[in-house]
Amino acid sequence: MNVINPATGTVITEITEDTNLTLKSKYNLLKANQPKWAAVDIKSRVSIILKFVQLLKDNVDELANILTSEMGKPLQQSKNEVNGAAGKAEWLANHAEEYLRSETMQEGATKELIKYEPLGVVANISAWNYPYNVGVNIFIPALLAGNAVLYKPSEYAMLTGLAIEKYLLLAGIPTEVFQVALGGGKVGEMLLDFDFDLIGFTGSYKTGKLIYEKVAPKMIPCIMELGGKDPVYVADDIADIQAAAIGIADGAFYNNGQSCCSVERIYVHETIYDEFCKHFLAEVQSWKIGLPTEEGVYISVLSRKEQVDFLQNQVDDAVAKGATLLHGGHKLPGSGYGFEPTVLVNVDHQMSLMMDESFGPIIGILKVTSDQEAIELMNDTKYGLTAGVYAASQDRAESILTKLNTGSVYWNCCDRVSAALPWSGRKNSGFGSTLSHSGLRAFARVKGYHLRGV
Repeated sequence: MNVINPATGTVITEITEDTNLTLKSKYNLLKANQPKWAAVDIKSRVSIILKFVQLLKDNVDELANILTSEMGKPLQQSKNEVNGAAGKAEWLANHAEEYLRSETMQEGATKELIKYEPLGVVANISAWNYPYNVGVNIFIPALLAGNAVLYKPSEYAMLTGLAIEKYLLLAGIPTEVFQVALGGGKVGEMLLDFDFDLIGFTGSYKTGKLIYEKVAPKMIPCIMELGGKDPVYVADDIADIQAAAIGIADGAFYNNGQSCCSVERIYVHETIYDEFCKHFLAEVQSWKIGLPTEEGVYISVLSRKEQVDFLQNQVDDAVAKGATLLHGGHKLPGSGYGFEPTVLVNVDHQMSLMMDESFGPIIGILKVTSDQEAIELMNDTKYGLTAGVYAASQDRAESILTKLNTGSVYWNCCDRVSAALPWSGRKNSGFGSTLSHSGLRAFARVKGYHLRGV
């Protein structure tokens, strides 16, 4: 399988894909040795993960260059991702003992305990848009809880997957506890035939649904993060319209809009709509566009060639149905997979742009007359990952946020993840939780102990 540089369309290297035979060998190795890893005390497991965290920090330039070369993320954003993943892994490691230790529920003639035991062997089928960030959400808590992990990076981030393996092993994770599966969708499909104890997947709703249907008869838990169509509402009492526009523009276009929690729909109160659009457009027009390795570049290339045509179809559909194109709307010149940062107004929910996940540097801005209209439009989606409100009043914002059917909500911010808070979706955005105490415990089985002395 060729590894392609999306900025140039050239081949970086070739990777040999796994076969069913090599996958079986890796799975059997993990299955046989997982009990030994589970027997390692949690302090030692934490110490190894903290060494991995330090290795990420020490080698951020190398890792960022690899990521940018195969995925196309601007180099500074790749560095930000590696450092961000290190921070999340560090939080998980520092809180693992607290949330995975045994809990005494009742003392007395019969002592009652809850213990958190490893699941066994975990499959981590990961994504290309944030291979470090979405990866550590799964394999770090899985390893901390005493599981073995078969990690399949996306075919668009295989070199990054191998780099992750390299530094986990250098940190002290045994090779028989962490293995990497290399290849495309067919390799992912083959993994579903093995008897894993949990599958963690980040990707599209379509693929997540297929995985869930395939493994349902096995009666194993799944953690699915399946993207979104995340809205933001700007209320009429916002104190600084320009600051809101700048922050939301970053939330929509960071990583070329290729984030599960990117802002994909913007609703603005009619009394401030024109001013908001003016500042939003000015911010988008100020960004430097170019190769991801160029200094100061904010918008670069998409990771997948086919996404260029998808975005063009969304633009054409919106314009044909009455939208006004304020900026962009076309493929960037050159051999890479670039698309102009694109802003459309006069949009509505008859347009694919406002209903279907874009996953690129494109946004629609819609004028609303009230908070209630904004709530109804924000909930008019098959997804439910995140939603945000920009408003001066926290009470007003929280009143709106409580009515939104999403796993995460934001007041005066957007497109952010915290290791201390659960990361979960609703509806077609998936189910299960990573991060926080719930994300650590997701990789353990609970067992109730009833202990009575003679």
